[in-house]
Amino acid sequence: MTATTATNATTVQSESAVLPGQGGITGALSDKFWRNPKLLLILMLTPPALWLGIIYLGSLFALLAQSFFSIDEFSGMVQYELTLKTYGELFRPANLDIIIRTVSMAAIVTLAAACVAFPIGYFAARYARGKWKALFYIGVMLPLWSSYLVKVYAWKLILAKEGILTWIFTKLHLTWLLEAWLAIPIIGGYSLSVSYTGTFLVFLYVWLPFMVLPVQASLERVPGSFIEASGDLGATPSQTFRHVIFPLALPGIVAGSIFTFSLTLGDYIIPQIVGSSRLFIGQAVYAQQGTAGNIPLAAAFTVVPIVIMGFYLWGAKRMGAFDAL
Repeated sequence: MTATTATNATTVQSESAVLPGQGGITGALSDKFWRNPKLLLILMLTPPALWLGIIYLGSLFALLAQSFFSIDEFSGMVQYELTLKTYGELFRPANLDIIIRTVSMAAIVTLAAACVAFPIGYFAARYARGKWKALFYIGVMLPLWSSYLVKVYAWKLILAKEGILTWIFTKLHLTWLLEAWLAIPIIGGYSLSVSYTGTFLVFLYVWLPFMVLPVQASLERVPGSFIEASGDLGATPSQTFRHVIFPLALPGIVAGSIFTFSLTLGDYIIPQIVGSSRLFIGQAVYAQQGTAGNIPLAAAFTVVPIVIMGFYLWGAKRMGAFDAL
């Protein structure tokens, strides 16, 4: 008798746990989605998937298709015949020089950003507490709150021949040092604002926050007990850095390099405002598509950073960089 009563009570409880269906279209849809969660997931993912597939991937495929066409040298019209002739033009000395220049600048900016960001991130992760950590985040993020163009033009004024940087060198009686640096081939020029050195400094300033934050986050995850154990085992500070801190922070550095390298690789505004007349990939794409009207070559130039970043992201993933993002 007791068992029968318990069974009946359990049946009543289970039946009361299922609410009755709601009326109207909204209620019917709610019940339908509740019984079929996969259907709800499909409906939620379909709009962004269509947007990604049509707008983003579609434009990339259209760009890739354009790169397999060529331009007629006499009429200047695009010949819609599949060919690798346009990719062959990328290996001409002038075009290859543009690619090498851009990749070299992106690599140098990335290395410099890592060297500058590491001590900043280490201090914030190991020593900054409370309001000082809040000030750190504000200081790192503050440059991102201002206009991109305002920052670039401000740096153009700072680096100009009559800018404040030249004035500081003059006051310190170091004008000879600045002039000697500007006299160096390739990296020098009439002033810092029209040299590769100026382009490098502006790139470093603009993209540095994208390196600092991942590095700081990766250093936050380094257990303090590891550093203490390294010291207890007799390791010097340099050995602790090489064998404990740096390997554990490396995924964060690689994660930050994804931003600094890719953003430098594709930027065309900074080299156009600050720097010499030699082109970068972004400027070459703009010139070929706009001034020259050579859309196939512009598309081929655009494919170059896509391919480079594809290999870069593959290597970064193998190093665990995505876990540090």
